[in-house]
Amino acid sequence: MDGFNIASILISIPPILLALTLHEYAHGYIAYRFGDPTAKLMGRLTLNPLAHLDPFGTIMIFLVRFGWAKPVPVDPRYLKDPKHDMMWIAAAGPLMNMILAFISGILLRAMIAGGLHGRGAGLEHQIFMMVYLSVYINLALAVFNILPIPPLDGSRILAGLLPNRYMPTLNMLEQRGPMILMGVILFGMFTNIHIIGMVIGPFVNLFMWIFAGI
Repeated sequence: MDGFNIASILISIPPILLALTLHEYAHGYIAYRFGDPTAKLMGRLTLNPLAHLDPFGTIMIFLVRFGWAKPVPVDPRYLKDPKHDMMWIAAAGPLMNMILAFISGILLRAMIAGGLHGRGAGLEHQIFMMVYLSVYINLALAVFNILPIPPLDGSRILAGLLPNRYMPTLNMLEQRGPMILMGVILFGMFTNIHIIGMVIGPFVNLFMWIFAGI
């Protein structure tokens, strides 16, 4: 898993596409169920990965092991209870990634129990690594996206939980959050001190052990 080469990149593409696509589809689907047709009207309520990929966010997954897709558009004017509905819409993406990680973890446990330990360089090894990466990538996306930093899903979840008197503070963070997040990411790229990785790493490792026994 250390370093990158063509083979490892090719193996990681299917789980990355699946994780990002279903993450964004979950946002759009829950928004649609709550009465907002915006994602559907804009062609985002689809399982086509090309509709959801953010080029820079996808590259970040390969470079620093976490990233993002193009956000699904949501119009709060369609929602009956915008504050709490937005919280559930935001939570749908990370929850979908946790479900995918859980399913992949069960499959990985079954492969290991069947004697497929990812050794060698054949097709079995490639399939094993693809499933392993599916667990890891989905967990990383889920934990990363629930960080309470705009524009990540965690900021919307936090906004739905906090009393209205904290909205001015959250609105201020909404404006500065993307710059803060990008600054932390760039700091990690240039210094090799990945602060976000340090924060989410223990949680990813914990759920890797719970879901896949690794």
